[in-house]
Amino acid sequence: MTATETILSDFADLDTRDTSDVIAALLASQQQAVEAVQRVHIELGAAVDQAAQVLRHGEGRLVMVGAGASGRLAVQDGAEMWPTFGWPSERLLLSMAGGQKALLHSIEGVEDDADDAGRLVAQAAINASDVVICVAASGRSPWTCEWAAQASARGALTIGLSGNADAPLLAAVSIGIHLSSGAEVLAGSTRMAAGTAQKIALNLLSTTLMVRLNRTYGNLMVDMAASNTKLDVRRIAMLQTILPNLTAAHAERALAGANGHVKQAALIAKGLSVREAEQLLHANDGSLRAALESLPA
Repeated sequence: MTATETILSDFADLDTRDTSDVIAALLASQQQAVEAVQRVHIELGAAVDQAAQVLRHGEGRLVMVGAGASGRLAVQDGAEMWPTFGWPSERLLLSMAGGQKALLHSIEGVEDDADDAGRLVAQAAINASDVVICVAASGRSPWTCEWAAQASARGALTIGLSGNADAPLLAAVSIGIHLSSGAEVLAGSTRMAAGTAQKIALNLLSTTLMVRLNRTYGNLMVDMAASNTKLDVRRIAMLQTILPNLTAAHAERALAGANGHVKQAALIAKGLSVREAEQLLHANDGSLRAALESLPA
């Protein structure tokens, strides 16, 4: 029996306990999930550095893959890449066993369909320009393992997150990371501690990757794409943080000229035209910091 499926006898009376005791037991398991990620933070950093090297130049895609609860976490994390970091939709692929329907409903048997995974890898033309993150609490889901194996065979950088050591998924990927959150309080319910560990690891991987790909300035989301009143106000605040002497009115004009893009707006506020701002950012791999530092004092 794998670690994530182990039945803990200490909790055989779980349903008879006081509500506060159940909460406490579950909360302790969540802390174990945090500690599991802490133990592999160096490995996560190494994975980010390799992924950034692959995606920094060219048009490679970030691919998020999983089945069941793990797949939903992977898709959720990937879906945030466009609104938060402006990561282009054409450079993002989210693949869930059972397709979109499985995001809201459990579909029996799809995680065992390895042939379907192989077809999807071929259909997506996965290649050496891509980074593929595969998530499986058990590390044994045939669909996810086949996705990883086929993507690896096509030259993609593959990263696997598994709740069990010595799992097939970890053997199928370029970089295997064991999230040892242990057995669940509610036996086999890997949406709990294992799911929390996966969510944290995915947050760390994707966010740090976007930082390495110059989609932030300091701790500011200067490439965010979503637009609404709240975010328009945030954009002005960002510009005034980057350029402290900038008035709100000047920031608004610069943003209007840049069609809402904070990076370009910062450079426009420094006197560049839209085209000059875009060219300077391109010359500096999208780094606003490097672009600003290249301007005359």
